[in-house]
Amino acid sequence: MKTRHSLTHGRAQELALDDGSVQLVVTSPPYPMIAMWDEVFPSSSDALARSDGPAAFEAMHQELDACWAELFRVLQPGGLACINIGDATRSLGGQFALYPNHARILSAAMRLGFTVLPDILWRKPNNSPTKFMGSGMLPAGAYVTYEHEYVLVLRKGGKRAFTAKQAETRRKSALFWEERNVWFSDLWELKGTGQKLSRGGRDRSAAFPFELAWRLICMYSMYGDVVLDPFAGTGTTLCAAAVAGRNGVGVDLDAALVAGFELELPERARPRLAAHRAFVADRETKHDNPRYGAVVTAQERKLELWEVAGVSGLEVDYALV
Repeated sequence: MKTRHSLTHGRAQELALDDGSVQLVVTSPPYPMIAMWDEVFPSSSDALARSDGPAAFEAMHQELDACWAELFRVLQPGGLACINIGDATRSLGGQFALYPNHARILSAAMRLGFTVLPDILWRKPNNSPTKFMGSGMLPAGAYVTYEHEYVLVLRKGGKRAFTAKQAETRRKSALFWEERNVWFSDLWELKGTGQKLSRGGRDRSAAFPFELAWRLICMYSMYGDVVLDPFAGTGTTLCAAAVAGRNGVGVDLDAALVAGFELELPERARPRLAAHRAFVADRETKHDNPRYGAVVTAQERKLELWEVAGVSGLEVDYALV
């Protein structure tokens, strides 16, 4: 098995991809109403200057709306888009408010024709005893601390159709039963990743953790699929796609990030197998995978695990575990 990956300089609103050429999108856009991203949304500058939060919020999202329309175009029927987004809190003109980014994106997606599926709440624990916002112990003087973000899951139309050959690949791409039970929960508690950035035009990477992208790719695509990130940043989605045996396409506005990109591919196949074998060691099972032994369900009998065997530039070769 071989996969290919690319990261190019460009705009998420104008993707150089054919209609229906992508099976999965895993991305995280600039968050409207987070100050570090203000310059990315030039249409909001006047509203921000006059401290008009609602107008700035809407102007920023109108720019993102064109991105979601482009995703709808390049996804194949039945293809999925997983969008990591956090709501924003901000004070403008002395007025503190929450700006519900996830709700605004869902509204835009529904207007485009996306089918909205159950989302995932990504909780990033903060153990600080002073983590609240506001004046503290006086009633109605403080605000709850935001420790979560959303992973919105959108589908282009109805369920994806599979040819006979694709159905076989789908069976080989199956999850272990115990993975399914954890990953398809609506609450994920994952630590964030380091934000220091050594290249590019900003101080913070704003990257999500590898685990988040890798899980989503395993859950919503199969071996050989094309996974797109139109806000690729440091390339976490592309690296996760490569580890998972999928092809990756990334686009980003920051030319310096694009120029310095290299695939970083942590091992996942053998740790998955070791964790599975530990899980079934003391469990009575009725099914068997001829390569890996005991499995819980019949759908796991043809499951295959592939590990990275070699990397040549942005091409990856694999060997069956």
